[in-house]
Amino acid sequence: MASVVLATRPLGFPWPTSDPFLFCVHHDDAYPEGDDRLAPRASLAGRNLGQDFEGKDGFRMYHGRVVPGFPQHPHRGFETVTIVRSGFIDHSDSLGATARFGRGDVQWLTAGGGIVHSEMFPLLERDRPNPLELFQIWLNLPASDKLVAPHFAMLWNEAVPRLRAVDAAGKATEVAVIAGQLADHRPPAPPPHSWASRPDSDVAIWSIRMDPGARWVLPRAASEETLRTLYFFRGDALSVEGEPFSSHRAIAVEASRDITLEAGSEAVEILVLQGRPIGEPVTAHGPFVMNTHQEIQQAIADYQRTRFGGWPWPDDAPVHGRDAGRFARHADGRIERKDG
Repeated sequence: MASVVLATRPLGFPWPTSDPFLFCVHHDDAYPEGDDRLAPRASLAGRNLGQDFEGKDGFRMYHGRVVPGFPQHPHRGFETVTIVRSGFIDHSDSLGATARFGRGDVQWLTAGGGIVHSEMFPLLERDRPNPLELFQIWLNLPASDKLVAPHFAMLWNEAVPRLRAVDAAGKATEVAVIAGQLADHRPPAPPPHSWASRPDSDVAIWSIRMDPGARWVLPRAASEETLRTLYFFRGDALSVEGEPFSSHRAIAVEASRDITLEAGSEAVEILVLQGRPIGEPVTAHGPFVMNTHQEIQQAIADYQRTRFGGWPWPDDAPVHGRDAGRFARHADGRIERKDG
């Protein structure tokens, strides 16, 4: 039988993806202790503040000048799915929504016809490091939904279903089910106009952790058209249906077959992205993703004219108080609060 592995690519910055995804970025920063401004308690000398992507001393300021992160910037024509594995994000947007989330929480943001938001990384701990690790996944929208109203949603860590399987040797595999049903584990519904909300899209986002030496069978996808990629990003070795990998890779696999995964001598972590392709032209320019160059020009003109509703916050890079906790205030005024 032919190999289930269709292609492999090294993991870069960002990670390569297949339709309907646009790309995935793995942010993994070893931030130091925070000061009273929730900024790094460390010298920022030698950094290109405002454009700091070098990873000096193990962390990046990105576009932040005081607190690391991404001050206000626009999007149109796609969605962001942000999975925070450690640390926190302070979110604010042009809808008037704002939030602090982290420690396994997921934000799903439909940019649609246009939204402006900021994503700042507050360093809350004064006396110990503030590591931040997250995935940000860009998921395309079909032409029919590129100009829908923006939508902000939270999937809190407590609501993320987790499948736990133990093999014959007693080794465990745990899967966080962020999108797409896995066995009888079904996550909360994605935003209403997401490609993932269509029953036949077969979109899945699963985060897998395997004990050293664990074996687990990844079940086949629902559609023969589905494209599936395994992002092996942590651990010393992974076997994919008997084919060994000893370096971290993006591994495109045959989605219509069950696939046995086996971890090496260390714990293994894998991100799975899959979906049926949208199959439409993609034209991207910075934060805008449309179908044609003319639509990109229109997006730029619309943003210059309307600012996608304007920026309702007094600062381009707002952060919340140290003790704000995990919360979300939605555009309609509804407030969710979580412990921690």
